[in-house]
Amino acid sequence: MRNAPVIEAKDLNLTFETNDGPVHALKGVTLTIDKGDFVSFIGPSGCGKTTFLRVVAALEHPTAGSITVNGMSPDDARRRRAYGYVFQAAGLYPWRSIRDNIRLPLEIMGFPKSEQDTQIDRVLDLVDLRGFGKKFPWQLSGGMQQRASIARALAFDANLLLMDEPFGALDEIVRDHLNEQLLHLWGSTDKTIGFVTHSIPEAVYLSTKIVVMSPRPGRITDVIESTLPRERPLDIRDTPEFLEIAHRVREGLRAGHAYDDE
Repeated sequence: MRNAPVIEAKDLNLTFETNDGPVHALKGVTLTIDKGDFVSFIGPSGCGKTTFLRVVAALEHPTAGSITVNGMSPDDARRRRAYGYVFQAAGLYPWRSIRDNIRLPLEIMGFPKSEQDTQIDRVLDLVDLRGFGKKFPWQLSGGMQQRASIARALAFDANLLLMDEPFGALDEIVRDHLNEQLLHLWGSTDKTIGFVTHSIPEAVYLSTKIVVMSPRPGRITDVIESTLPRERPLDIRDTPEFLEIAHRVREGLRAGHAYDDE
């Protein structure tokens, strides 16, 4: 019997009311994300990629349609700490050490002190930051700060990780390294990951499924199931299979511009 989807959206719409009139952020979004999927969302700025993640996280609420997270409403999923969220900026508190930044959600959730320390050690190992726990954010590079942010999102062991363009501000060398590390982390934890990006190579390299979105109002123009193996060295980006998927993503982005803005 097939397991219930981690995320299931049906005909999802979201309209923001503004002083200049309604803004249609999402329109008719239907999508299923299964356990263990790594799903990248790609599209032009303002197409609703981040908005969709925020709906999953109950930070925004749809105006029509339905969505479930682990079989429950996003509000219930948030109350049950069903997901971790990694933002574009690391968002670490500069007066707290890396360990204490990671500790924060565990303190809020009432984990015992001994369990907090065990979880912190575990996630520092996962993101290859053991030995840096006593450092402060300003003592780490941008890439290391983002890894600490990922560790914080993983600390309470939610099965869903939502990532809103976490590597967008980093240089290409650091970004490649973190892409490799994220794939390794995903492979070792079997988390379900929703990942927003503007980079076609990043989307193709990381994902089992790529969701291509149109300009506002955000619609899905294509959902591409990756045929690449789960084990992916960086040089897989030079293979015909990789380039074929990248071409389809590019075509999906072009097709999105054919929709009339509403």
